Amino acid sequence: MKTVLSIAGTDPSGGAGIQADLKTMTMNGVYAMSAITALVAQNTTGVKKIVETTPEFLGQQIDAVFEDIPPDAVKVGMVASCGLIETIAERLHFYQAENIVVDPVMVATSGDRLITEEAVDTLKNRLLPLATVVTPNIPEAEILSGMAIRSEKDIEAAARRIGDAYGCAVLLKGGHNIHDANDFLYGKGGSQWFYGTRIDNPNTHGTGCTLSSAIAANLAKGFDLPVSVQRSKDYLSGALGAMLDLGRGRGPMQHNFNLTGEYARETM
Repeated sequence: MKTVLSIAGTDPSGGAGIQADLKTMTMNGVYAMSAITALVAQNTTGVKKIVETTPEFLGQQIDAVFEDIPPDAVKVGMVASCGLIETIAERLHFYQAENIVVDPVMVATSGDRLITEEAVDTLKNRLLPLATVVTPNIPEAEILSGMAIRSEKDIEAAARRIGDAYGCAVLLKGGHNIHDANDFLYGKGGSQWFYGTRIDNPNTHGTGCTLSSAIAANLAKGFDLPVSVQRSKDYLSGALGAMLDLGRGRGPMQHNFNLTGEYARETM
């Protein structure tokens, strides 16, 4: 069985972060492991408090995984500070980790800032050059590229700017556009649009975590990057289309609970 390590923060409501990563990886047929960057008191409505682990302890968690069950892929999610990013980059380089998916979580869906300004530069200079693919949404891509994104041409230009600057493939997610769910992949092998219909579902907490974790799972299973992206996009669309509602009126989100039966088996 293929194995994947998620390095990210927690979400006690289960819709995002480590909890969503582990569920997504399991549903995509790989053995999921985790290293915690921060304990986050959050739910679908906002972030209340973040308590970071120390860089030393994060390094020990990563060592514990690689020394016993070396992962076939690694997904990196929320990392809020320079020291933690430096530790992740150093350990992944030390172990020569492969199939690294970096989801540059900077702002929560609720609008809460999840990374310091100083850490953005460290992320760009230390972690992105190690990535197989980085998966920013439009606001995150604007920060990474230093340009405004208002059109498909802007999406293509920003993805190229990020990819060329840091030597990684870029999947720029268009989910923040109002009328579509089109994503653009740019890498050394060329570029490709992945078109999707926007699903009218208010329960979107954790979609970025879910997509990047599914990509890591598919890379671990040996699919190339374009195929991994397409399979992961199909998985996420199926989850959103299931319209699961767990809330009392608000509808907190957890896509992966609903991916059971025939659809879940097909994703494996």
